[in-house]
Amino acid sequence: MVPVGNLVLLVVVVIAPTLLFWVLLRVPKTVDAVGAYLRRRRHGPEPARPPVERLAADLRRVHRTLADFPPGTPAVRRRAARDAYDALLVQACAALDVPHRLDTVGEGMDREVERLRVEEALRSAGIRVT
Repeated sequence: MVPVGNLVLLVVVVIAPTLLFWVLLRVPKTVDAVGAYLRRRRHGPEPARPPVERLAADLRRVHRTLADFPPGTPAVRRRAARDAYDALLVQACAALDVPHRLDTVGEGMDREVERLRVEEALRSAGIRVT
């Protein structure tokens, strides 16, 4: 019959390395979680949207890019820049509570007219787009 002390020693020897490695693997995650909690508590919640100033700067940058495409620029690149510009317009409209229909209007003349209307509404709200 095995004495109880030897049995306890055997369990400790078998479980201790596994438990030790588990703790070592969990420590960095725990430290990161505590650090993130302290940063959030110290600085307050992060804003859900980018600042309006950054949106305005991005709008101007992408608008310049669209206007300065040289002849022969691939259609895919033009389309991607136009989609990025539309996404920025939608974000700016959401930030300033400006109504828009950019997500419902299809490609074509109607969308161009809606872009111009949204640009003018954003100018009226205080954002210089061009």
